[in-house]
Amino acid sequence: MLLAFGLCVVGALAEKTLVQRAASFSKNVSDCPGYSLHAVEATGTGLTAQLSLAGPACNAFGTDYQNLTIQVTYETETRLRVRIADSEDSQYTIPESVVSRPAAPTTSFTNSSDLVFNFEPSPFAFWITRRSSPNSAPLFDTRLSALPETPIPPVITGDESTALDGFSLVFEDQYLQLTSSLPLDTNIYGLGEVIASSGFRRNLAVGGGSIQTLWTRDVGDPVDGNLYGSHPVYLEHRFNETTNEAQSHGVFLFSSSGGDIMLLTPPNAKQSLVQYRMIGGILDFYFFSGPSPVAVIEQYGALVGLPSWIPPWAFGFHLCRWGYTSVNDTMEQVQAMRAANIPLEVMWNDIDLYHAFRDFTSDPVSYPGEEVRAFIRDLAANNQHYIPILDAAVPHLTNASDVYAPYSKGRELDVFIKNPDNTEYIGQVWPGYTVFPDWFANATQEWWTEAMKNWSDGGVEFSGIWLDMNEASSFCQGSCGTGANLNDTSVPSVQIPGTPGNPVTDYPECYDSSVSGPSGNITINGTSTCTNSSSPSGLSVRGLGAGAQSGVDLNSPPYVIHNGFGDLSVHTLATNATHAGGIVDLDVHNMWGLMEEKATHLALQELQPGKRPVIIARSTFPSTGKWAGHWLGDNYSKWEYLYYNIQGILQFQIFNIPFVGADTCGFQGNTDEELCNRWMQLSAFAPFFRNHNQRGAISQEPYRWDNVAKASRTAISIRYSLLPYWMTLFANASMRGTPPVRALWYEFPTESELFAVDRQFLVGADVLVTPVLRPNVSSVEGIFPGRGQVTWRDFYTHEVVKASSNGTATLSAPLGHINVHIRGGAALLMHAQPAYTTTETRGGPFSLLVSLESHSNAFGTAYLDDGLSNPPAESRTVTFSSTANELKISSRGTFTVDQKLEELTILGVSKKPSKVSVGGKNLQKSSWEYGTDVQELAISGVSVDLNSAETVVSW
Repeated sequence: MLLAFGLCVVGALAEKTLVQRAASFSKNVSDCPGYSLHAVEATGTGLTAQLSLAGPACNAFGTDYQNLTIQVTYETETRLRVRIADSEDSQYTIPESVVSRPAAPTTSFTNSSDLVFNFEPSPFAFWITRRSSPNSAPLFDTRLSALPETPIPPVITGDESTALDGFSLVFEDQYLQLTSSLPLDTNIYGLGEVIASSGFRRNLAVGGGSIQTLWTRDVGDPVDGNLYGSHPVYLEHRFNETTNEAQSHGVFLFSSSGGDIMLLTPPNAKQSLVQYRMIGGILDFYFFSGPSPVAVIEQYGALVGLPSWIPPWAFGFHLCRWGYTSVNDTMEQVQAMRAANIPLEVMWNDIDLYHAFRDFTSDPVSYPGEEVRAFIRDLAANNQHYIPILDAAVPHLTNASDVYAPYSKGRELDVFIKNPDNTEYIGQVWPGYTVFPDWFANATQEWWTEAMKNWSDGGVEFSGIWLDMNEASSFCQGSCGTGANLNDTSVPSVQIPGTPGNPVTDYPECYDSSVSGPSGNITINGTSTCTNSSSPSGLSVRGLGAGAQSGVDLNSPPYVIHNGFGDLSVHTLATNATHAGGIVDLDVHNMWGLMEEKATHLALQELQPGKRPVIIARSTFPSTGKWAGHWLGDNYSKWEYLYYNIQGILQFQIFNIPFVGADTCGFQGNTDEELCNRWMQLSAFAPFFRNHNQRGAISQEPYRWDNVAKASRTAISIRYSLLPYWMTLFANASMRGTPPVRALWYEFPTESELFAVDRQFLVGADVLVTPVLRPNVSSVEGIFPGRGQVTWRDFYTHEVVKASSNGTATLSAPLGHINVHIRGGAALLMHAQPAYTTTETRGGPFSLLVSLESHSNAFGTAYLDDGLSNPPAESRTVTFSSTANELKISSRGTFTVDQKLEELTILGVSKKPSKVSVGGKNLQKSSWEYGTDVQELAISGVSVDLNSAETVVSW
C-alpha cells in the first residue's frame, strides 16, 4: 500500500548530490590490481583454486581481501556454478534455511556439461562458453582483453559514478565489482523488480544503458527505479542472422546484498557491458545453458525452487478496495456483483478490517468478529472465498490495560528485530510505533502461526493471505520509537487518502469536461486528452551500503547505490537493525519479504492441512514463487500502466513467480470507464486477476458502468472456459518451472522482429492476446508470429487472420472486445459452460477446441486433479493428437474425472466430412455440423470419458 501521503520522516537525511556521489566514486577502481590464480585443484565436479591480490590494495570502497577462494561446480549438464568468496568466509552468504538449493552433485558433469569454465591465471579472469558451439562468443567474459581500454561515459548525465573506468575483479568488505562483455546485438530480459521505460527488453542502446538497483523499497511504482523486489537474474537471447541460429542462456548472482547492475553500450563500442557493483556478500554466480528461453526459466526454477501449486479458485476474479468501511459495505459489493451477474470468486479486505490498524484483528464496531465470520461462511456456502490483508509490523505497546496478544506473546518469545544494543527496534507504521518480526529467531514461526490461528478462530476465516508492506516498510527513519512516548496514538503522521484534508481529486487521465460534462468520464466516442504520461520517473543517485563484519561502516559506507529513496534506511528498517545471531539488516534486507512469505506458507499448511496455500505478496526475492504469488504494487490509473502491466507479468515469469497480476483499473488516482473496460479485459488473461483501488478515489468495481460490466462478463467467461488450460500451465510450472505466460519470441526465437514486442503476449504456447493499450481507439495493431508459416485463428469467430507480408494486421477492437487468437496446431481442453464461480464451472462438462495446422496436425495436453490437495494426491494427463482426419484422445493417471467431454470443435477441416465417428461409433448427422467459411467441424451431444485409455474421433 502506498505510503507517500505526507510522510513524517524522523531524522535528517544525509543528502548526497551528484557531485558528491561522483567524488565518492573517484577513488579510481581503475587502480585496483585484480587477482592472480594459483593452487588449482581438480575435483570430481569441477575445480577449486586460490586467488591472491595481484598488487597493492586499492581499498576503493572498503578494505581489499588479500586472499579469495574460487569454486567451480558443474552441477548439471545445463547449470554451472562459479563461487568467489573471501577465504576467511567473513562475508555474508545466504543460508540454506532461507533459500534451499539442490544437493551437491554426486555425478560428474565436467565433461558432459554444455557450459565450460575457462580462465586466465594472471590477472585472473574467466569466461563461459558452450561445448556445443565452442566458436561462438562467450556467454560471460570477464577478460580485460574483451573489455574497453578507455573509461565509459556516465549512464546518467552528470553522475560520474555511473561511468565505468575499471574492469578488474574488485573484492572488498564493502564493495565487490565484476564486469563482463556482451555482444552488441544481444537481448537481455529480467533483472528487477523494475518498470523499465525501455520495455520488457532491457536498454542496451548504443551510447545508453540502464541501472538495476537491488534494494527492495515501498514505493508507488516509479519508472526506472528500484521497486519492491530484488532479482539479480537475467535471460539473454542471441540471434545470428547469417546462420539463423538462436540460443538463450541465463545468469544469476545469488546474493541478498544491495547493489547496482549496470547495463550499457559505450559510444563506438565493439561490445556491450554488464557490471556488477555489490555492497556486500560474495560473488556466487549460476549460469544456465538453455538453449531455449523456456528452458532457461525452467533451469532457474530448478535451482531456487519451483512455484507452489495453485488451486483453481485462485484463478477466479478477485475484488478489493481500500475503503470498504464495514463488513456490511463489503457484503454489499458481493451482492452488487451477483446482481450484475459479474462472476466474483474472492472478496478481499484492506486495512479497513483492522481494529486500530493492528494485524490479526477486526474492528469491533465496523467489522465485529461474529459478523465477519457469518459473512465469510456465507461466501463459502456460495463457493466463494475471502482474503484479508496482513501487514509487516505489529504495534509496540506499553500500557498494561491494552491487551494485544501478538505483541505480548512475541515479546515473551523474543521474536522481534533489535537495535545494536539489544533493545527492541521500534519503527512506525499504520498502528503507530511498531516492532518487526525477526524471521531468523527460533520461535518466530511458532508465534506467527499461532497469531494466524487465533485470528481465524476469532472470525476472520481466511482462504488465503495478502502480505503487504513487507520490504519491510516503516514510515520513519531509524528506531524512532527509542526514547519516545510509546503510548502516543497520534503517530504515524500520515494523511490517508480520502480523509478530510486529503481527498483524491485528480481527474481521470482522459477526462474532458467539454465532452463528458462536469461529472462524467470520457467515453470511446469522446475527445481524448491523454498524453499517456506516467508517474515521475528518473533515477535518484543517493543511498548507502556496507558489509556486515566488524570494522565496517553499516550506515554510510563509501559506495552509494542508486536507491530511489536515497539513504537505505528511508521507508524501511535501519541498516544496522539486528537479527538473531547478530545478522545486520543491511545483509538481509532484500530477503525480509521472502522470509515472511515462507513463514506464512508454512503456517497455512499447518492451519489448512492438505490444501494449497494462496498468498499474494508485494516484496519478492529468488524462490518467492515456491511460497507465494505477487501483485505488481501500487500502480496508477493511467494508460501507460495498463501497458506496464504486461512487462511486469513477463518479468515475473523469468523470476519463476508466475502467479502475478496488476491492480486492475489502477490503484492510485481515479480511473475512468474506458480505461477500466480495457483493463478488465486484459487482466482476464493475466494469471492473477484482481480489481483494487485506493481509499478516496472513485469506485471502480466493474458493475459501476454498464459497458464495463458487459466487457467483464465476457472476459471472465472466456477466462473460466480456459480454466483447464490455466491449470495445465500452472501444473507444468509447479512440476518443471515452465512459464505460463510468454513473450512472443519465446515460441519463435529466430524472428528478430519479436524481440522487443511487449504489447502482446502468449498464454502458454497457443493463446495470443492483443489488448488495446491506448484510449479512444476502436482498432489495434497486432503482429502474428510465424512469418506466414503458422495459422492464427480468431478465438471468437474462428476465422483465419490475414496478416500482411511482415506479419502484422489491423484488428477491429471496439470497446468491450479484446482480441484473442488460437495458434494453428493447438488442442485446448475447455469448460463448456463457464458459470458464476470456478467450482460451478468445474462441475460442468468439457469441450475441446482443436485448431489444425495446414498439414492437419494438432497437439495438446491437459492436466487434471482435484484442485485442492497439496501436493496433488492423484492426477490425470489427457493428450490430444490429430493427424490425417483423426483425433486421438489418450489418458493416463489415477485421478478419476467425473465430467464428460461433450463438445468438440475442430478448425481447419478442409472439406465437409461424409461421416463422423467417436469411439468407433458413427454419429447421427444431427450431432455434428460443418461450416464451410471457417472450415469448422462442430460436434455436440457426445459423452467422451476422459478416463478411457484412448478414444478416437475421425471424420
